Amino acid sequence: MPCEDIKNIDKTLSVLRQNKTVQHINLLVDSSFRLNNAPEDCALIAIDNIVSTKTILDIDENADTDYVMLYLKTTPVSFGPFALDRMLRVAADTDAAMVYSDFYSVIDGKTEKHPVIDYQYGSVRDDFDFGSMLLVKAGLLHEYANLITGNDKYNYKYAGLYDFRLFLSRKGELFHINEFLYTELELDNRKSGEKQFDYVNPRNREVQIEMEKAATAHLTAIGALVDTNYYKKPDFNEQEFEYEASVVIPVFNREKTIADAVKSALEQKTSFKFNVIVVNNHSTDHTGEILESLANEKLFVIEPDRDDLGIGGGCSCFSTSFWLYSFCRYFLILIDCRFSSLFFFSGKLRLFFIGCIRNRFGFI
Repeated sequence: MPCEDIKNIDKTLSVLRQNKTVQHINLLVDSSFRLNNAPEDCALIAIDNIVSTKTILDIDENADTDYVMLYLKTTPVSFGPFALDRMLRVAADTDAAMVYSDFYSVIDGKTEKHPVIDYQYGSVRDDFDFGSMLLVKAGLLHEYANLITGNDKYNYKYAGLYDFRLFLSRKGELFHINEFLYTELELDNRKSGEKQFDYVNPRNREVQIEMEKAATAHLTAIGALVDTNYYKKPDFNEQEFEYEASVVIPVFNREKTIADAVKSALEQKTSFKFNVIVVNNHSTDHTGEILESLANEKLFVIEPDRDDLGIGGGCSCFSTSFWLYSFCRYFLILIDCRFSSLFFFSGKLRLFFIGCIRNRFGFI
């Protein structure tokens, strides 16, 4: 488990020491950690970061038991009654490659239930929520280490843990225990809708590239990688359109962000004709009024005939605008209205367009 300050994990260490199933406690520390701070019954493993390939290999070198429990946060964690024994029993009974469970989160002093979902074969998102407590079969950890040792292709700084998780999913079941077995302190209190776009933040570009590399290797390993060399290239001269591109914005009750979102689309600088289509999914706040105030010859506001698309009906709204309205044109750009700055700068739409034309892409 990671350790920045022994005081933060004193209670956790006390519980682990009393559990007879725990044979070794390894603390993951950075190079600045003072050796004289380490408890005598804990080993220190110096790491660069918790998610790197180097860290996975360092953990492997210190693992000599049947299972390895990984805790991924530096904040305190408290275990429920017999939580470790429960995870070990389930791991043995299911012969799973990895076991994880539901948990409680302490957010701003309030304890809340945090259920997670079952892992599926196609669950390849790098931010899939397993919680922070993972029980891994040590034999598979050793097998993974033997596979990647000395191979620079697997030398990830940010995608090491992700690549290891994908490897485990190819070797066995990642089993979800539908029980709340531990409590952790949550410091990232952003809404899930904000967190899910971290991967497109330009500051995370290096992380994104590594994640894509690991995902591609996984898809290749399971025979699911699509070879686009055999795809038919789109013919951009096949039809004539009044508009070369349409920016489509499905929206429901986003009065705080819709104005800036639409403006960021309308202010795009291009050498071609485009429009902005807002599909107002029967909003009940002031979204409709705000859209009326933004009247522009490029802006088309439509409302679906159906009223059963629901709050999560963005994709249905998109399909509605695509098939039922004649002013939706050649290239379609679907964007999310939850954030005020959708294009980041006024030349983004032009770059999308050039990327499609120059590379003969049908989708970006």
